[in-house]
Amino acid sequence: MMRKQKRYLYLNAEETSVVLQSLIRLKNALIREGRYTDCVDELIVKVTEAPIKKFKIT
Repeated sequence: MMRKQKRYLYLNAEETSVVLQSLIRLKNALIREGRYTDCVDELIVKVTEAPIKKFKIT
């Protein structure tokens, strides 16, 4: 059995906002089509509850 590989994505506040807006638009489109939105819902929760990690860029 293969182990799933974790991926980490570091976003600033503006990028997080764009991702959330895109996910919400996708969710609304899926609802209009009568399709399930479970996966998108999980992603929205993960993005909104992700810890904020500050680091310097030199």
